[in-house]
Amino acid sequence: MNGKSILVTGATGSFGKAFIKFLTKRYKKIKRLVIFSRDELKQSEMAKVYDEKKYPFIRYFIGDVRDQKRLSRALNKIDIVIHSAALKQVPIAEYNPIEFIKTNILGAQNLIEASLNNNVSKVIALSTDKACAPVNLYGATKLCSDKLFIAANNYSGKNIFSVVRYGNVLGSRGSVLPLLMQYKNGGTFTITSDEMTRFNITLDQGVKAVDWAMQNSNGGEILIPKIPSYKLVNLIDAVGLKNKPKVIGLRKGEKVHEEMITEADSYTTYDIGKYFLILPDNEKSTLNRFKRRLKVFKKIPNNFSYNSRDNDQFLSTNELKKMIGHIGNFKKSDVG
Repeated sequence: MNGKSILVTGATGSFGKAFIKFLTKRYKKIKRLVIFSRDELKQSEMAKVYDEKKYPFIRYFIGDVRDQKRLSRALNKIDIVIHSAALKQVPIAEYNPIEFIKTNILGAQNLIEASLNNNVSKVIALSTDKACAPVNLYGATKLCSDKLFIAANNYSGKNIFSVVRYGNVLGSRGSVLPLLMQYKNGGTFTITSDEMTRFNITLDQGVKAVDWAMQNSNGGEILIPKIPSYKLVNLIDAVGLKNKPKVIGLRKGEKVHEEMITEADSYTTYDIGKYFLILPDNEKSTLNRFKRRLKVFKKIPNNFSYNSRDNDQFLSTNELKKMIGHIGNFKKSDVG
């Protein structure tokens, strides 16, 4: 990464801020780091943390992935792109589907076209567990986005497009934990199912997965970190709600359990230690590229499914309590 010019879309979001912090600490000789987002307030706040004098290589670029011309200007002389910009709220997507399509699908294609036109060497796109066998509009748009980035490798042998897919970040904006905290001392918190499970990843784990992809991706693969699951009822116990939650049934577009590798994916999926890799095919040339570089590269059984219900790692209530106590705005006193 040293000597490279890097652009991060959605750079003022939860992941973007953590990733910028990681880059500036780990790589001291980045040539240029472009913060690309549409929120001027968040950019101005970030500029106070990463000011021009201390970080002269950082550039702030207002723009929207819906605008291909603006993207093309921002990508001038960029080597690597991390694409984290997206609309993500499931209920809002169901009510405003076309807006999610414009950002998550058409925005992805805009970035692909602009990257090809500017000869960007590597693009890593962030995905979500909701893109796997989607049942809601948000997940469907991210599945389309994943397919676009994988297919982009067909256009040119010089450009590498890859995807990193992972689950929920505990405590991130829009996640269940901040909402739970609002009901800690009173009121009735509603849950849709007391059987619900979710994958959990920390921002640090997400950042490291993207860094791995930057260093090792060959193009066309989906990288999936091995992460633990948790039961929603255990998260509720960890917070220590004053009142018992009320079960109201599943919302439109909601799953009881999330999935990151389907049985259909399993035929081209490999265990590489800390991660799974879904490859575009099982051709010898594709497999040999990874076999030469990775210490662990093992085909997973056909019909295997990686889902939050059958996961072999589960966070206990006490482990969730410890995690909450170490998250950003939350304190140890916030847990039950």
